[in-house]
Amino acid sequence: MTTLAVEFSASRLLGNYFGTSNLVWASIIGLILIYLTLGYFIGGIWSDRSPKFKTFYSILLWAGFSIGLIPLISRPILRFASQAFDQLEFGVLMGSFVAVMILFSIPVTLLGTASPFAIRLGIRDTQEAGGLSGRIYATSTLGSFIGAFLPVLLLIPTIGTYRTFLFFSLLLVLISLYGLWRLVGKREALAYIWMPVVIILLMILGVRGFDKSSPGLIYENESAYNYIQVQEVDGYRFLRLNEGQGVHSIWHPSELFYAGPWEEVLVAPFFNSQGVDPAGIREMAIIGLAAGTTARQAAAVFPNIQIDGFEIDPRIIEVGKTFFGMDIPQLTAYAQDGRIGLENSTKLYQVISVDAYRPPYIPAHLTTVEFFQSIYDHLTPDGTMVINVGRAPEDRRLVDSLYNSIGQVFPSIYVVDLPLSYNSLIYATKTPTSVSNLAANLDFLNQRGNPPLLLMQSLSVAFNNLQPSPAIDKKLVFTDDRSPVEWITNNMVLKFMFSSQMEQLQ
Repeated sequence: MTTLAVEFSASRLLGNYFGTSNLVWASIIGLILIYLTLGYFIGGIWSDRSPKFKTFYSILLWAGFSIGLIPLISRPILRFASQAFDQLEFGVLMGSFVAVMILFSIPVTLLGTASPFAIRLGIRDTQEAGGLSGRIYATSTLGSFIGAFLPVLLLIPTIGTYRTFLFFSLLLVLISLYGLWRLVGKREALAYIWMPVVIILLMILGVRGFDKSSPGLIYENESAYNYIQVQEVDGYRFLRLNEGQGVHSIWHPSELFYAGPWEEVLVAPFFNSQGVDPAGIREMAIIGLAAGTTARQAAAVFPNIQIDGFEIDPRIIEVGKTFFGMDIPQLTAYAQDGRIGLENSTKLYQVISVDAYRPPYIPAHLTTVEFFQSIYDHLTPDGTMVINVGRAPEDRRLVDSLYNSIGQVFPSIYVVDLPLSYNSLIYATKTPTSVSNLAANLDFLNQRGNPPLLLMQSLSVAFNNLQPSPAIDKKLVFTDDRSPVEWITNNMVLKFMFSSQMEQLQ
């Protein structure tokens, strides 16, 4: 239980600074397994040389206590890592990652000794060895089940990552003290009584200040899904999640145009036939609501609109209402997965926006032909889908793959590169349309007089940054059965990190 809990808590501890990519996950799982392998090997030899309950429980006591020290010792290293991430100093960043992972080597290796020790101490008759081993492994697997769910679903969202480590540290220390007391003696147990005292003090006192030293940090919290940060810089508020490299929402008391992907969603209806009236846009869905930037912009531009926003993390919805002015009457926020929420909806929408990044990935199930078919089925005849896609300066594979996948369902597709960013917007209309419609609608709004400035700015950006359509390639089609979005994204990130563009940024 403790081993799995440490592994899941490690993913959150490191994910806050290094992200939650498959590369980070693979590193954590791989190194934990190496440490356990070393522990099994050492435990087998150690248990033969010292087959004593005193040795067994002493090992577990030190394992439990060292687990409680991990978040305390790692904090200054991780703060250093967050500064390196902000400045794109990848050498320092990777050094910090390695340093923190070394911290897990002692407790996890010690935990690995438990199973061979338990089997060695439990065997009284070799004829019972099979049954004893089976019971120990069954108990171990049940503990792994508890350790996988308890931190993620209960402890991290309620008491945080720091105290989750301390909770399991204290639990293992207390159980080990009890075993030492019963099977070895009171005197030996009292020699370690200081351990739970230190852990309890660390749990009560905690560590003051924010986990990160980001400029203007005014709020941080943890949920079952994310480490959430809110920054305020020069009157602008930014929602950042986990390692903080992506801005998921932005807010300013008097400004609505942020030169980002959010307002470009407003362009979607205007790829349809000319003469689109903003007052006629009434139904919109946002998959990846975050803190509601697009919803506030849509409410300002489309006077009669009603918006359904799907955001999987309920705590982000709370943050949106508290810090980002998301308590607008036109918006109904649903705390659920966007694909499930859309498929269960009985409504038809004129605009469906998809912007559900968990950097650096778009969730794979939001990139497939089957998902785009569901969107198509939930659009009105004049409806348009828009999806925000990441790319590298000279690598458009993800954009091209999504274009090809969307093209299996939608008749007309358009790509807009967002200036000064690594984002592209893909628009797809339910009925066949022409790119000339965008220019015609831009002229139509200008002739009406007094069109919303935010809308005209967004239309101008889209019109001036339209891209040629990529060639259709059926090999680059994502389905529910095969959607290698993580593979493409990992390859793009690694290629970019070691490219000349990365050196220029640094």
